[in-house]
Amino acid sequence: MSKDIILKAENISKQYRLGQVGTGTLSHDINRWWHQIRGKENPYLKIGEINDRSTKGSSDYVWALQDINFEVERGEVLGIIGKNGAGKSTLLKILSKVTAPTTGSIKSRGRIASLLEVGTGFNGEMTGRENIFLNGAILGMTKKEITSKLAEIIEFSGCERYIDTPVKRYSSGMTVRLAFAVAAFLEPEILVIDEVLAVGDAEFQKKAIGKMQDISKGEGRTVLFVSHNMAAVKSLCTRGIVMEHGKVVFDGGIDQSIQRYLSTKNNNIGLIDRKDRLGTGNVKIIDVKIQDYEKIMTGSNMIIELFYKTVVENSRINEFGLSIWDYKENRIISLSSTFKDQLNDISESGVILCEIPNMPLVKGTYKLNCFVSSIFGLEDYIENVQEFDVEDSDIFGTGKTIDPEWGMIIVEHNWSKKDVTKN
Repeated sequence: MSKDIILKAENISKQYRLGQVGTGTLSHDINRWWHQIRGKENPYLKIGEINDRSTKGSSDYVWALQDINFEVERGEVLGIIGKNGAGKSTLLKILSKVTAPTTGSIKSRGRIASLLEVGTGFNGEMTGRENIFLNGAILGMTKKEITSKLAEIIEFSGCERYIDTPVKRYSSGMTVRLAFAVAAFLEPEILVIDEVLAVGDAEFQKKAIGKMQDISKGEGRTVLFVSHNMAAVKSLCTRGIVMEHGKVVFDGGIDQSIQRYLSTKNNNIGLIDRKDRLGTGNVKIIDVKIQDYEKIMTGSNMIIELFYKTVVENSRINEFGLSIWDYKENRIISLSSTFKDQLNDISESGVILCEIPNMPLVKGTYKLNCFVSSIFGLEDYIENVQEFDVEDSDIFGTGKTIDPEWGMIIVEHNWSKKDVTKN
């Protein structure tokens, strides 16, 4: 059975000259032109460095993307994940034809609708209604087609009261609501969405993800989705590609893609070698492990092991701490050994255990930050020392699981009726 390929990227690369607008200097442009008329390769394709924003380079040229190749089938939902600066947004701009690749080509079948930045393609002086027709026309829709979808777009956006108000007066949340509604309802064959949905509130994000699922599963259209919210990526996407420094380092199932992304977030550097830490460094956390890592469930006991060593003698350690965060960078839980005064006479090096009875978190992906302090102040603080998934369970013994939309934390609670005696 042959594949129904709707989008194909072949050898896509994108080069930028740092600190410049356009291609650079006149001499560089003449040099390019001279090589072109002689039938030779652009000389500046041979130079440049990978796009690592954390290091200072020696070249004026940087490769935002290098040799990107992948195919997308009709009806597939492809998640594109990676750290900030990995090249995700640049890739989407090329796929959307907002910018051209330096080398390579994009082949697509059908209309592409893009939602890359809040307000992209909107004219601030025009009303919301006028912008719907403008964006529809850009997508190649006729006025009749746009009119037939107008009521659905306005209703979904939740901006009906302001639909005849200039868009420049909209909040960022209102703008992205309307932009998403236009992109989703004007029936493009390919829908390209960057991180912009994070601007909307929780209710809209849920609606948007539900609409994208309807688009892909119910209507057979294709979605390319970029997000740092791993829970949204996992629930929506059927396949993922992981990007690092402008290159695709993994292409496969969404679960495997997320696992690869999480395992490379710190470039596989051991905790002791991590440089992105705070504190005096007199005491260092050298490893963090979660017991029974593969079986963390809502309501189960979770035990975290902190391995530490003293670099400078007599550091007088007096506190260990952990915090649990979600992938929207929200702090969910903070834990400290000082809350219960359970650690006394702490040795210079060793292992500290932190147990969380009846894990209260709902199903999702979380990460741990940790620290150690002494009487002299903060000794060591490291972010994202470990990632873990929590699976739902029948915590109340009623055969029911709790959906994350109800909140992040589950607490024991009871209901009863109060007898009211009439006088």
